[in-house]
Amino acid sequence: MWAASCLASCCASCACSACTSVVSGISRRSARIAYCGLFALSLVVSWILREVAAPLLQKIPWINHFHQTPDREWFETDAVLRVSLGNFLFFSILSLIMVGVKNQKDPRDSIHHGGWMMKVICWFVLVILVFFLPNEIVSFYESTSKFGSGLFLLVQVVLLLDFVHGWNDKWVGYDEQFWYAALLVVSVVCYVATFAFSSLLFLLFTRGEDCGLNMFFIVLTLIMVFAFAVVALHPKVGGSILPAAVISLYCMYLCYGGLASEPRDYECNGLHKHSRAISTGSLALGLATTVLSVVYSAVRAGSSTTLLSPPSSPRAGESRPLLPMDKVDEHEEKERSKPVSYSYSFFHLVFCLASMYSAMLLTGWSTSVGESGKLVDVGWPSVWVRIVTQWATAGLYIWSLVAPIIFPDREF
Repeated sequence: MWAASCLASCCASCACSACTSVVSGISRRSARIAYCGLFALSLVVSWILREVAAPLLQKIPWINHFHQTPDREWFETDAVLRVSLGNFLFFSILSLIMVGVKNQKDPRDSIHHGGWMMKVICWFVLVILVFFLPNEIVSFYESTSKFGSGLFLLVQVVLLLDFVHGWNDKWVGYDEQFWYAALLVVSVVCYVATFAFSSLLFLLFTRGEDCGLNMFFIVLTLIMVFAFAVVALHPKVGGSILPAAVISLYCMYLCYGGLASEPRDYECNGLHKHSRAISTGSLALGLATTVLSVVYSAVRAGSSTTLLSPPSSPRAGESRPLLPMDKVDEHEEKERSKPVSYSYSFFHLVFCLASMYSAMLLTGWSTSVGESGKLVDVGWPSVWVRIVTQWATAGLYIWSLVAPIIFPDREF
């Protein structure tokens, strides 16, 4: 017994030392990745609680106050939403605190890059406190998360456009036959996958007596695919086929996401027979996309060409000159007076929206807290969130092509 106690104490001590070392090792350059790690931790906690927390939540009176105890799935969804709400509150507070930070001399700059032990503690406290909130607040957050998820999908679109155009410019910039061939191969693969995907959608979602709406969504997506290619290859636009192909595949994926969110009892939804297998695959893909999007936004935030960067950001790769000892303090003061390289407030806002989106993915875009206390499966609000996101994606991509022609004096 004494040996077991000693071993447990040693393990706890080692774990605390490891956490302290990790937290103390977070530098200014690695702070963005650390926030991504905290966000990933929230996903892990949500996943674990979804599997094990139902029996505990059933015993909490302000959560289980219904005349008839809901199904286990209701409590699983509620646990995910409460962790997501705590994560949302944490990043919302940081986003509000960081409003108006212009240079590194601002005291809030040290809050953004330092104090990690305190921030982790605050995160844990917020996550615990949300489990004391009434169901009505969680229900309101769940409804709001559907629209916040749509905004996050728009952020994903902007990041995707930035990535695809940068990818295309890089390969074209090599000005070699091999890279031109690589562009063509990748584009062809994307188009083949797009049309194969569309065939699958016709097969799964148009088998019914009245599936005109699904047919409209799929055909409209195909029209968008052709429109992207025509506009991109127009002589006045001078675009490339690679961005058009990648955006086409992404729009077809959004179409699938919208159709897959239709109610399981809808006769045109062909996934009701395979709902568990399909939902698991969609969940894994959606979570992977979310984490990658957040990581990409964090890493790209230091570049002056991205959405997160103000135009006055400092040049990358600027080295620190060697100075005499009597001028070190003066140089450090100038360093601190430099403008920040990205908007801290918007950076944390991205994590707020990502928290909402991850909650929707882990709960299957469902309404968990209602008057009846029953779990409502995916529904039409979720369908329209993704379809409207697809339309916004198409509009933003077309605008990125025609805007330089309409406004030639502006830089895009």
